[in-house]
Amino acid sequence: MITTVIANGKDEYSFINTLKERSQSGAKDVGAIVKDILDNVKINGDKAVYDYTVRFDGKAPDKVEISKEEIDKIISSCDKDYINTLKKAAANIEDFHKRQITQSWLTTKENGVIMGQRVRGLHRVGLYVPGGTAAYPSSVLMNAIPAKLAGCGEIVMTTPPSKEGKPNPDIIAAAKIAGVDRIFLMGGAQAVAALAYGTELVPKVDKIVGPGNIFVATAKKLLYGIVDIDMIAGPSEILIIADETANPKFLAADLMSQAEHDKLASSILLTNSHKLADDVKSELERQSALLERNEIITESLKNYGAIIVCSDMNQAVDFANELAPEHLEVCCADAMEYIGKLDNAGSVFLGNYSPEPLGDYFAGPNHVLPTSGTARFFSPLSVDSFVKKSSFIYYTEDALKADSEDIIRFADTEGLTAHANSIKVRFEEE
Repeated sequence: MITTVIANGKDEYSFINTLKERSQSGAKDVGAIVKDILDNVKINGDKAVYDYTVRFDGKAPDKVEISKEEIDKIISSCDKDYINTLKKAAANIEDFHKRQITQSWLTTKENGVIMGQRVRGLHRVGLYVPGGTAAYPSSVLMNAIPAKLAGCGEIVMTTPPSKEGKPNPDIIAAAKIAGVDRIFLMGGAQAVAALAYGTELVPKVDKIVGPGNIFVATAKKLLYGIVDIDMIAGPSEILIIADETANPKFLAADLMSQAEHDKLASSILLTNSHKLADDVKSELERQSALLERNEIITESLKNYGAIIVCSDMNQAVDFANELAPEHLEVCCADAMEYIGKLDNAGSVFLGNYSPEPLGDYFAGPNHVLPTSGTARFFSPLSVDSFVKKSSFIYYTEDALKADSEDIIRFADTEGLTAHANSIKVRFEEE
């Protein structure tokens, strides 16, 4: 089911190359299809979206936008315990993210110069939420709550209708609790296009966030520049660093928690214990047979999973930093000691009782994380993802005159004489 690799400076890197080369099949064909959809929506707007909804989802909804009254009616049919769970999770997510809020500032100098930075939320943000079997209400909370805290003027959500043309009640409930302002029943690349270009029904947004299939991801990629996007997410990943004190039952369960997402998902265990490696392998066989998504788990672990036995924990840490995983668990004695050593990871889970699903749903940190090694330079979704910043400068005449020769010298050195002239004309004698 899963390969065991003994780290020798060669075999583990061969495995890494396999991970890097994995990609969605038919990417070029998908790109061409998505471009046609985007162009059609840009030209024909709501009619194109309607046609694609019928074609891909089976039935267009009676009303594309869900009214506030309809939202309340839908939520009333949801399980009350589920609603309470949503509210608890939302409170944790809000508590974590409100600590990320940055303020505008200014500073004054003795010569009368004033400088500063203005921070404000984006005017309008679009949130794409998958429906059907890949419906994730948790993603609604993770995307909408930071946007609200950032001060965004409006959050517009699109989510595909069911084959009966109805919304997913669980997603609608999450949207209500997270503070989403408007909800449209449309999905796929056509919904992303509607958000980016705007239609008669759907307002144009400044940024599009949220997960989706390869068509949605490709649409976001092609539309970047017309709008901002969160990131181009690859298949899900988990990397676990574990020593001989770890519980193999826990480790196997956590590896499979990511493997069940997708046959392209990657689940890797790094350990210094041969015995632990063998025990985890046995647990994977035992537990996977009991799980509904066994076929996906088995395929994922077979092709993109590995147990890598390292010479020591230092080698495991170095390897983890090189892989820069989306999720990184540390199941070791004194797990907290590893915080300062792990530089490249989307989110780090410390200890035997901090499994990855805790972060996916409830703890508070965002679960929208960089994948495919991009944690080397990308950060998780945050309040900062939904703000824009601009600087401002005020100089007095005397202050500018005092610095004029240096500015002119810079401009002349770069051959930009009009820049230099902009300073000179202010101090020429009439």
